[in-house]
Amino acid sequence: MNALLNAVEAAHPDSFDQTDDADAAIVSQPLPTPGALKKAIALEPAIKEQIAHQRQTIRNILNGHDSRLLVVMGPCSIHDRDSALDYARRLKELANEVADSMVLVMRVYVEKPRTTVGWKGLVYDPHLDGSDNMAEGLASTRRLMRDIAALGLPIACELLQPMLSAYMDDLISWAAVGARTTESQIHREMVSALPMPAGFKNGTDGGIQVAIDAMGASRHGHRYPGFDDNGHPALLHSRGNPDTHLVLRGGHQGPNHDAQSVEKAAFALGAAGVSGAIMVDCSHANSGKDPTRQPLVLDEVIRQRLNGVSSLVGVMLESHLETGKQPMGAALRYGVSVTDGCLGWTDSEHHIRCVAKRLTERSV
Repeated sequence: MNALLNAVEAAHPDSFDQTDDADAAIVSQPLPTPGALKKAIALEPAIKEQIAHQRQTIRNILNGHDSRLLVVMGPCSIHDRDSALDYARRLKELANEVADSMVLVMRVYVEKPRTTVGWKGLVYDPHLDGSDNMAEGLASTRRLMRDIAALGLPIACELLQPMLSAYMDDLISWAAVGARTTESQIHREMVSALPMPAGFKNGTDGGIQVAIDAMGASRHGHRYPGFDDNGHPALLHSRGNPDTHLVLRGGHQGPNHDAQSVEKAAFALGAAGVSGAIMVDCSHANSGKDPTRQPLVLDEVIRQRLNGVSSLVGVMLESHLETGKQPMGAALRYGVSVTDGCLGWTDSEHHIRCVAKRLTERSV
């Protein structure tokens, strides 16, 4: 096992296979197979059992069997192990404190969709320098997720590149498909094989039909080409995923977390015969990409929920140790996002406690 770990971690971009053909468009770098990495960075039986229980808890919330609020919160993207674990420890303490009314799940986003180009996330470029040592990124990501899970926290992750999901799917309790990929057939097939609940975001234009279609498609089994755990090309057979739901994140026309938008979405979900559970992403277009406005969105969601809108089962917050964001550079400030701006920990903790109090007082 140590030999395999050393081989994975020693992989470096200078091991790319070169070709004498100057016109070749692709060079390649060997990567560990999902099965090999899972064996090298394995999960203890107790953590496997914990993750299975956390997945079922989330299913229960989505299905209305657990009345607590599902809260997915954490950095927009993970770029630094130390600050991620620092955040995780704080979040675990807060999760224990509000457990009667809320289930807190940590965002551990290691891939980032780019409109054009840019840093693609920890799994692609763990050194943040363009070296793109994905072999090391995969190992670092899996080890970090394992260590966060060992704290007792459920993990949430957006799955962007379908080939990468197999490296971490045993660690994730809730998965997201982003606005840019909800319409993708490949991602719908991927979700149909996932062993955990998944949320589809509405399209970047704000339309929810693509997400509804995705939910309908992914609950069915599919046969599609892919790779098995040993890295061999294979025809994959999925059983279908019954635990999908809608995530409202706003769109080009503005927010869609208001009461009218939520009511319209709930009606459309019911008419389509898919899950009526709705999560609101308090960031992105719902907050105008201003992290300090996320609490206003959260407040509106809780107001609707307390007024009897049972379809609102969850929220998502972009939150880090410090408020805002910073450009990529040599001297990065600790605990500050390098992608979208985040709400700082002090404010995040305060607003979660306020929500827990409101929910608890209503239930008394």
